[in-house]
Amino acid sequence: MVILHGAGGSAHGAWLPWITLAEERNIILLAPDSRSFTWDLMETGTYGPDRAFLDEALAYTFRRCRVQRGRIALGGFSDGATYALSLGVSNGNLFSHLVAFAPVAFVPGSPIVGQPRIYVFQGTRDYGLLGPTRDQIVPELLRMRYQVLYEEFDAGHTVTLEVSERALDWMRG
Repeated sequence: MVILHGAGGSAHGAWLPWITLAEERNIILLAPDSRSFTWDLMETGTYGPDRAFLDEALAYTFRRCRVQRGRIALGGFSDGATYALSLGVSNGNLFSHLVAFAPVAFVPGSPIVGQPRIYVFQGTRDYGLLGPTRDQIVPELLRMRYQVLYEEFDAGHTVTLEVSERALDWMRG
């Protein structure tokens, strides 16, 4: 699983608790840092150094780990969730599952490839993003004929341990 942090965050700070969760489930976890304050798509509206770095990190991981093709997930939180959804639908031949925790937007690349399964989580007290996620992003994914599981949970702009476990278990199922 490739997991992307939110704006101003880091892989270490955001996903440290996931190391144990992933190990318990025999999941290889790749958590890169964005090259700047946030992911390039969010800053410039286009893919650039973050996409190139992600490609390099994946190639490095594929050379060193036994990765089960057809079982690769891409996920993220906030800006990282936006990046995961947007990049993931144009790389559905690589990513079988997309996980988005509190996505800010959805900016699909072109062409759209494959049909990854999608799980979107949104905190009910994340007032700035609850409406856009529930009323715009998820309906757009459904219009594009993706299999989307949408779940709201009682929290603000965060990823709880319980939600993290559900996401990882869903990805394995």
